[in-house]
Amino acid sequence: MQIVHAGRALRAIATREFVKFVRQRGRLLSALVRPLMWLAIFAAGFYNVFGVSIIPPYKTYVTYQEYIVPGLLGIILLFHGMQSSLSMVYDREMGVMRLLLTAPLPRWLLLACKLVAGTLLSVVTCYVFLAVCILFDVTFDWVGWLSVLPALIVSGLMLGALWLFLSVHIRQVENFAGAMNFVMFPMFFLSSALYPLWKLREGGSEIIYLVSLANPFTHAVEMIRHALYGMFEPTATLIVVASTAVFFLLAVLGYDPQRGMFRRTVQPV
Repeated sequence: MQIVHAGRALRAIATREFVKFVRQRGRLLSALVRPLMWLAIFAAGFYNVFGVSIIPPYKTYVTYQEYIVPGLLGIILLFHGMQSSLSMVYDREMGVMRLLLTAPLPRWLLLACKLVAGTLLSVVTCYVFLAVCILFDVTFDWVGWLSVLPALIVSGLMLGALWLFLSVHIRQVENFAGAMNFVMFPMFFLSSALYPLWKLREGGSEIIYLVSLANPFTHAVEMIRHALYGMFEPTATLIVVASTAVFFLLAVLGYDPQRGMFRRTVQPV
């Protein structure tokens, strides 16, 4: 396999994903509405009612809206990973996925191209969200806009790889409702996206604190949060990178015709 072949595969898959994204005009709007609702309504109401004090180690003072923006960027990445996985299941039902995976290229490369294409779309959506946040008087330094890019890419790859692995076991599009209830929402709420973990421990929720600490989405949010202020969080980065490798390896094994999905679904005639 030559590098040029890998480049052509990435270009073809990425172009297909971008064309689908452009044609589905409501997809960008739906990806932005949820985090904007959290930012405009929940953040203001939660802060005014409970008066949460946020004093992070990377800045003397930050408003609650600024605090949850990284978590909302994470939910955009998580939502886009789910959408990309949803398209995988749909393509599998339509037979497109089988044609893709029978291309004369390594299967892991095709899955990696699919993952990278979906991550690029999610990162673009994150920057659109950051631009819209300016309308709500929630802004960050231009250095943060640049330093957060690697964090968004790595986090997007991790969450995309997770949903890529889950797509192996989701047989029908209708089953994604259950995946949202049992995967997406628990990962979001059992994390530091909406509130500091030390607040949980301080309030006596030790079990929730430990579960949130074991949640890889928590570390993705922390990595993005520090990156927005030009700081590097090594522990969170290491956990996110390791989780990406594990999830992608499981996805590749799941799509292996000798041991994964196709072996279970294809019956000899």
